[in-house]
Amino acid sequence: MKADKQAIGRRGEDLAVAELQRQGMEVLARNWRCGRLGEVDVVALDRSAGVPTVVVCEVKCRSGLGFGHPLEAITWAKLRTLRQLAVEWVRDHPTGPVRVRIDAIGVVLLAGQDPQLTHARGVG
Repeated sequence: MKADKQAIGRRGEDLAVAELQRQGMEVLARNWRCGRLGEVDVVALDRSAGVPTVVVCEVKCRSGLGFGHPLEAITWAKLRTLRQLAVEWVRDHPTGPVRVRIDAIGVVLLAGQDPQLTHARGVG
């Protein structure tokens, strides 16, 4: 069961990374850990707005909608942690002036259907 859940999560992250790259973002890291705070699923660089923007992206993936849309699982506490992780990322990877944005991508994998991705920008 745990292996199935991990495989679904990995597939969701792979699809999310492909979507960010399709939008022209450069993926800087996947599953970046910061000891006491936790992990960021994807860190990307978005240059489309003129000012480089570090995008800290949470990915939620589900194989059904019985428990609601995956983005509904992102709590205020998780957003607070993502903001803290974004600060740590920028501190540990100095690149000059950048903006920081928290995004979330929800992935729904329903049997026999194409994956459904929802990209929410600036959620936190």
